[in-house]
Amino acid sequence: MTDPVVNRLIEALRVLPGIGQKSAQRMAFHLLQHDRNGAVRLAQSLLQAVDEIGHCERCHTFSRDRICATCLDPTRDARMLCVVETPADQAALERTGSYRGLYFVLAGALSPLDGVGMHDIGVTRLLERANDGVVDEVVLATNFTAEGEVTAHVLSEQLRQRGVRVTRLARGVPVGSELEYVDLGTIAHALMDRR
Repeated sequence: MTDPVVNRLIEALRVLPGIGQKSAQRMAFHLLQHDRNGAVRLAQSLLQAVDEIGHCERCHTFSRDRICATCLDPTRDARMLCVVETPADQAALERTGSYRGLYFVLAGALSPLDGVGMHDIGVTRLLERANDGVVDEVVLATNFTAEGEVTAHVLSEQLRQRGVRVTRLARGVPVGSELEYVDLGTIAHALMDRR
């Protein structure tokens, strides 16, 4: 029988996405048996992040300050606004080094079956931001999942009704891949969106 304190740690670790009972138990046991210093660093960092990190008032990404560093950066092109589902998606785009505009981070994607509607993901705030008189183009960079596609479609309609220029990230065959190993949907979209 496992100690109740250890059980609470295992249950706490299960809140992480993709972590089930066995993975949580393996992590808990590893931290307690092999890396107590790592466990302390993890606990302190988690407490600090929860205490100090909020959301930027302009783009809604994670930030310690009212306005994040990206939104305050004068070298960014304020005429371009890239819409992503999560701060992780924003970070992925930033790692490419090829986008120099600003962002708007939704609180996820539309999912009518799960009861997630436009208000839940911040569409009203996005529409206000897109109509601020500065933004010339909104780049929809939602994920290419069913929910991401629905979100992109709804946002595109809403933004176009307000006279905003809307573009969508292209999709296609990944660089360095072989066609025989690429899924059929990706190949079909690459053919349709060819240049």
